[in-house]
Amino acid sequence: MSHGGRIGRCFSLPRLGHRISQPPPSSPLEFTVSAAKLRLLAGVLAAGVLAAGCGGSSGDGHITLTLNLFGNMGFKELYAKYEAAHPNIKIVERTSAYNDHHRNLAAHLATGSGAADVEGIDTGFIAQFRAQPERFVDLRKHGADGLKDRWLPWKWQASVAKNGAQIGYGTDVGGLAMCYRRDLFEKAGLPTKRDEVSKLWPDWASYFEAGKKYTANKPAGAGFFDGAAQIFNAMIGQAETGYYDTSDQVIVASNPAVRSAYDEVLKAVADGESAKLVGSSPAWNTGFAKSQFATVACPAWMLAKIQDQAKAFAGKWDIAAIPGGGGNWGGSYLTVPAQSKHVKEAVDLITWLTAPEQQIEVFKAHGILPSTVATYEKPEVKDLKNAFFNDAPVGQIFTTAALNLKPQYQGPRAGDIQTAIRDAINRVEEGKQDGQQAWDQMLKDVERIEK
Repeated sequence: MSHGGRIGRCFSLPRLGHRISQPPPSSPLEFTVSAAKLRLLAGVLAAGVLAAGCGGSSGDGHITLTLNLFGNMGFKELYAKYEAAHPNIKIVERTSAYNDHHRNLAAHLATGSGAADVEGIDTGFIAQFRAQPERFVDLRKHGADGLKDRWLPWKWQASVAKNGAQIGYGTDVGGLAMCYRRDLFEKAGLPTKRDEVSKLWPDWASYFEAGKKYTANKPAGAGFFDGAAQIFNAMIGQAETGYYDTSDQVIVASNPAVRSAYDEVLKAVADGESAKLVGSSPAWNTGFAKSQFATVACPAWMLAKIQDQAKAFAGKWDIAAIPGGGGNWGGSYLTVPAQSKHVKEAVDLITWLTAPEQQIEVFKAHGILPSTVATYEKPEVKDLKNAFFNDAPVGQIFTTAALNLKPQYQGPRAGDIQTAIRDAINRVEEGKQDGQQAWDQMLKDVERIEK
């Protein structure tokens, strides 16, 4: 019990959900729950073992609102401000790893219990969850239509279900750039000024050629890029079509852009350019601190990760244009599951957290780019520079990227497919399979995802 008699925690199913859908190490995530397991869980619920709902209330009118998020979404500094204006509200944020979070959310929705009052959803999974609008609060019933013009049009539309329900409010957008270590470039004999670096790689072929030059003279232990799967994500994010066509047909096997990006990154691995680190893994985090790579594909939200993990190298990081120009990687939404016990309060909270004023604060503190259009003309956004990144004009870089990007259609299992391709690339980097073997296994994994 927390201060003031409020319930400070709720019972959820993170471990149970993990067991329900835990895939073998080399297969993609499959967010499915068998009927038998659902019946078992229903029996557990009937026995009263699981607590109903995920928010908490005390007898004196105080409410605990829970948020299940992944990574650092930049909201923690805002909670005290909201609580001060709403003294009956206590906010509790729980974070978990990206894949675990979305897997657990799928399990909690399927069983009807364990979800938080507010659940974050990444853009790679929003199509999967918008196909289940009955499991979320339709924000149109709480004034969403009057707020529609806050967001980039495609950002708003991506969380609209086929029945018209709006299941989430957008937080950030990716917007792509390339972050690089100036000191490592200098040691390898490459240009260091951001304009010169941008000219070094107008396209991905040029980027990998620069990687060869870097690798020939690289500082010991410092690869050109962090890991092939991360570079692949940036490349495929620029394609006109990705894993789906607009009729929700999976086109991984037939889309030449997918195979081309796959082959290009694996050729760079063979040329010794990769540090062979898995994105967001503990080893990848350590890689920032130990200078194990010189470049990283950099959507706006990556700035917070770099600043968190590479504190000793402030001023040595900088930001150049992404090869190929434009593209998007990531961005998220806040949703309210229908099982929330505090729907009105939860909707009020996500409306406030995603409002332009708060998105500006998150951008200033963490570099996480707003998805609300009006913020792009605000001086505190468009004129913002980041001292950690050698005073790079992050406001100009990322707002320009966001306004110019052409959104790629995301099908219902795009997140799972991305995971399958990531795993295939990682198997090659780990020496477990060659490129063709990993590709063939990945296609079989994708076929299972489609079923």
